[in-house]
Amino acid sequence: MLHLYRGQGRSNCQGMTRRSALKAGFLGLAGMSLADHLQLRAQGTASRDTSVILLWLDGGPSQIETYDPKPDAPAEYRGPYGTIQTNVNGIRLCELLPQHARHADKMIFVRSLHHGTGDHFAGAHWMLTGKFGSTAASLPQRFPSVGSYASRVRGPNRPGLPAYVGLPSAQSVYLFPGYQGAAYLGPAYNPFDVNREERYLGANYNVQINRPPFLNTLADGQPRVMQNRMGLLRAMDGMRRDLDRSGAMESMDRFQQQAVDLIMGTRARDAFNLDRELPRVRDRYGRGPWGQYTLMARRLVEAGVTFVTVDMPHWDDHSNIREGHGYKLPYVDRAVGALMEDLSERGMLDRVLVVVMGEFGRTPRLNTGQPGIPIPGRDHWGGAISALLAGGGLRTGQVIGSTNAKAEHPVNQPLRPCDLLATVYHVLGIDPRQTFNDHTGRPIAILDEGRPIAGAV
Repeated sequence: MLHLYRGQGRSNCQGMTRRSALKAGFLGLAGMSLADHLQLRAQGTASRDTSVILLWLDGGPSQIETYDPKPDAPAEYRGPYGTIQTNVNGIRLCELLPQHARHADKMIFVRSLHHGTGDHFAGAHWMLTGKFGSTAASLPQRFPSVGSYASRVRGPNRPGLPAYVGLPSAQSVYLFPGYQGAAYLGPAYNPFDVNREERYLGANYNVQINRPPFLNTLADGQPRVMQNRMGLLRAMDGMRRDLDRSGAMESMDRFQQQAVDLIMGTRARDAFNLDRELPRVRDRYGRGPWGQYTLMARRLVEAGVTFVTVDMPHWDDHSNIREGHGYKLPYVDRAVGALMEDLSERGMLDRVLVVVMGEFGRTPRLNTGQPGIPIPGRDHWGGAISALLAGGGLRTGQVIGSTNAKAEHPVNQPLRPCDLLATVYHVLGIDPRQTFNDHTGRPIAILDEGRPIAGAV
């Protein structure tokens, strides 16, 4: 099935618009992609029950305005904000992150990431797969994402749930699922998107986040709808079986039934249903989309989903860094702080790794703004990138790596995206040397290089 997003056109600095986001999708009726997933997962999975929540800051957040402030740098570098002391002596963050500061003992601030590219597409692909591959000149995804590998190797932590979920929809640089997809692993390992109609939502987007729409169509009071959908599934399965001369489709019926049971089961339905949360908990995260989908992510990993990505877009602030980053940071801060508190209270922090990152950093020196918007901002910068790791059984309460006095490049413990993802795979219990065949049949390792970050594991 081919999905074409129709909506208000909006382009980023490289000319990609939401209208141009074409996606070769897989039939989503009653979880058919999950049926294929269940079939493939029957080959066996790892026994660990760790999970990952990725908060994806699409567009490229500034390292200086987040986790690597430079209060002693010249004004044209340090930017408009001061710093705040955290609950770990010697660690300071941007003053707009008080909840991060309150929970810094549960976090690792990685300040020495770099990959050297200012290309949105190359940077996003590199950060999400651990490999250089796609670029603005060649958009198709070349290698599978970390979430898709988690789905392929680990599967869900509990039956009756998908392994990999996108909230509201997994994306990168206006592409859905973009470089969060499965590439040659196959569409069964793409993220399960919760709401494709509401996607690329800004921090202050005025929409009420409640039960995902698919729960309404799968409600107990609509058996006729489910019967019709099952009839369509059987008809399409019959067409596929007619085309399959190898007989590989013979076992699909039971996997289809498992998929329907998955979506119809109370565990999955409850996990996606925010209406079951206490109002005070929902308020703690913030009632906007970033906070509520972060809360849903916690519910999902608690129920048994292995990898969840939460989309927090619109960080490409070439002009007006104060208004651009400035209004978004409190939303991220509130969601992350609530998540830390929630995971700690529920005894889940050692089993859930939280990752906050985007595709690159921003230029250390402020520019003079864009044409028509002559207010200083920051451009693309792959020379110094900051990311957050929290929980996951890591050695938290520290900074790893450092950049020079102007946040231009690493000067201590330089790290690549492959090192960051090797750390994620370590938490998930996945050997990144495992290989999977690409479209040509050639075995490709999950990571070609990189190792878990020294001092973090």
